[in-house]
Amino acid sequence: MAKSSFLPVIVAAGTIALAFALNPSPDKHRDKIKAAIAERSQIERLLGIGHLTAFVSNYHSLGIASYTTVSDKTASVGAFGMVFVLD
Repeated sequence: MAKSSFLPVIVAAGTIALAFALNPSPDKHRDKIKAAIAERSQIERLLGIGHLTAFVSNYHSLGIASYTTVSDKTASVGAFGMVFVLD
């Protein structure tokens, strides 16, 4: 009975450790921003808007998750190795 009461604690600790280990890097965020802008518009891709946006983005890590901002607007969020670009 004592073993089963520790199982949720072990699972939670493992999930948190995994989130720390898989927190996306600034480069992952920037690469995803570049790719999303290039997919959205050929003109923006040709003008290098994605590269410029990725360059000026500010990376913020929360330990288990991360996000980037451009001009105080959230550009991307990431956790568990995945990054999502916001419009």
